[in-house]
Amino acid sequence: MAYHADSSDLDTKEILTWETFGTGSRELAQQIVDSGYTPDIIIAVARGGLLPAGALSYNLGVKLSDAINVEFYTDVHETLPDPVLLAPLLDTESIAGKKLLVVDDVADSGRTLALVLDLLRSHGADVKSAVIYAKSASVVLPDYVWKRTDEWIVFPWSALPPVEPQQA
Repeated sequence: MAYHADSSDLDTKEILTWETFGTGSRELAQQIVDSGYTPDIIIAVARGGLLPAGALSYNLGVKLSDAINVEFYTDVHETLPDPVLLAPLLDTESIAGKKLLVVDDVADSGRTLALVLDLLRSHGADVKSAVIYAKSASVVLPDYVWKRTDEWIVFPWSALPPVEPQQA
């Protein structure tokens, strides 16, 4: 069974540990605070952005958060032709005039992030983006980046396959 982080065939990869994630999310929050941007709402790009968005929510003291579901990666280095928005969709009527921080784990091709940013901006929101990692091939330059790499990234939340029932 293949899973998102099954990268055993890759010679080099970027490994993010839980401890480094804690440090990185705190440093990313500091960048955002130092820039003077204070979001009203943090929007996670699910699934990869859920944990980074949660960490930033606490580090920035922003209680209002939501998620937008997008599917793009199907396996290591395998994607759908285009990113696809999945239901349920975000309540776009309530975001006009709001300052939003869109958070994802990585801007790889950047196409998922571009889709989300364009959608939210089209509804009148002031939108900035934050990622743990950005890659040089990304079509979007995120506003806030903790680290840049062009390696495959193994995140602590997707480093192992899904849990299976234990045999009795």
